[in-house]
Amino acid sequence: MVSRRNFFTGAGAVALSAGLVSRVGAASLPEAVTMDGPNTQAPLVPPNGRPYNPVVTLNGWTLPWRMKNGVKEFHLVAEPVVREMAPGMKANLWGYNGQSPGPTIEVVEGDRVRIFVTNKLPEHTSVHWHGQRLPNGMDGVTGLTQPGIQPGKTFVYEFVAKRPGTFMYHPHADEMTQMAMGMMGFWITHPKDASQHKVDRDFVFLLNAYDIDPGSFTPKTSTMLDFNLWTFNSRVFPGIDSMVCNQGDRVRIRVGNLTMTNHPIHLHGHEFVVTGTDGGWTPPASRWPEVTTDIAVGQMRAIEFDATDLGDWAFHCHKSHHTMNAMGHDVPTMIGVDQRSALSKINTLIPDYMVMGDKGGSMGEMEMPLPDNTLPMMTGTGPFGGIEMGGMFTTVKVRKGIARNDYKDPGWYKHPAGTVAYEWKGADADMPAATRSPDTQRMAAKPGEKILKVTKGGSHSDH
Repeated sequence: MVSRRNFFTGAGAVALSAGLVSRVGAASLPEAVTMDGPNTQAPLVPPNGRPYNPVVTLNGWTLPWRMKNGVKEFHLVAEPVVREMAPGMKANLWGYNGQSPGPTIEVVEGDRVRIFVTNKLPEHTSVHWHGQRLPNGMDGVTGLTQPGIQPGKTFVYEFVAKRPGTFMYHPHADEMTQMAMGMMGFWITHPKDASQHKVDRDFVFLLNAYDIDPGSFTPKTSTMLDFNLWTFNSRVFPGIDSMVCNQGDRVRIRVGNLTMTNHPIHLHGHEFVVTGTDGGWTPPASRWPEVTTDIAVGQMRAIEFDATDLGDWAFHCHKSHHTMNAMGHDVPTMIGVDQRSALSKINTLIPDYMVMGDKGGSMGEMEMPLPDNTLPMMTGTGPFGGIEMGGMFTTVKVRKGIARNDYKDPGWYKHPAGTVAYEWKGADADMPAATRSPDTQRMAAKPGEKILKVTKGGSHSDH
């Protein structure tokens, strides 16, 4: 839900940095718009100013603005927020305008932009406009280009959006705390010629990481590497919305990385090209087809592909631990360990103890008691059972007949007959010998017989 808050009335009035705000007049401070829902909002069609093709922020929204004397005015509020990471878990984060990440800001190349930033945090902050060309004093680095915005104060940033592209915004003040708490957002500068770089679907989101102990609500801000929640726009699967496309659409996905490590982002079923970075659009002659692109810390990548093939196609980070929730880093590997002899002894002390991990690490279908406000390590159910994913995972859903501005989830894909992998029902003797496992071959041998194993180069061994 979107609501508006006026900071000049009642007990909620805030103090303003008079030296900065007086140039545009305190009475002209735009209202702050806030969002309290976690779902993907419809694209914001520009109500005024120059036209552009809006983006869709995955599990997010675009910040409205007002025009004043030819200037686009926005109001960001840095504040504590509660973010639902997935149904069953909420986190106490810091963000902007009710959410973490904050709302996407969309402007057009050549626009003069004025952003009011009100600080409702318990410490000073600033906003760095990552990748923008602007006056040095508007760059948002506390102590270097500006004083920090103290609690209760409002600062104004004003500059011209000089070049089109995909950018981010985040604090440059106590970054270890503020970014670990979720303070970040996306910025899109559209080309002044709306026909340039045009696509049918344009999705954006940020990569974030948090370390929140099971049963807790607040991230640990001193963590450097051992994060346990890896998110798309501060959401984890199955709380991440799908990206819905019409068959034949040209699709762009812009991903920004403000975590502490790189992420190889992988798309199933289609190949794509990297068409943009923080530095601008890549020349067409420099592009090559890929199915995975690695996004380093502080980078953005825009990928594009034609949604030619129907289905529910996985889209995820290819680091397997990044598609898990609330993962422990000190869990021993128990594959192949027979725990039965110890089970009865352990049950005398812990009646509900169960054997775990002796055949693999799958926990997708295990029902285990969890602390309140804690998600299973791997969760989510699809049409064929547990998907056994969490964290940085979602789907690109390609369908026929999806209207241009329709982003509603169409449900699970209905596979045509004969196009789903199936279980072999024939007798083992009917299987080609080469497809039988070594265990199957050994069981098939008669007593006293040996299995001849041939290896490359003509050598062999008996078993």
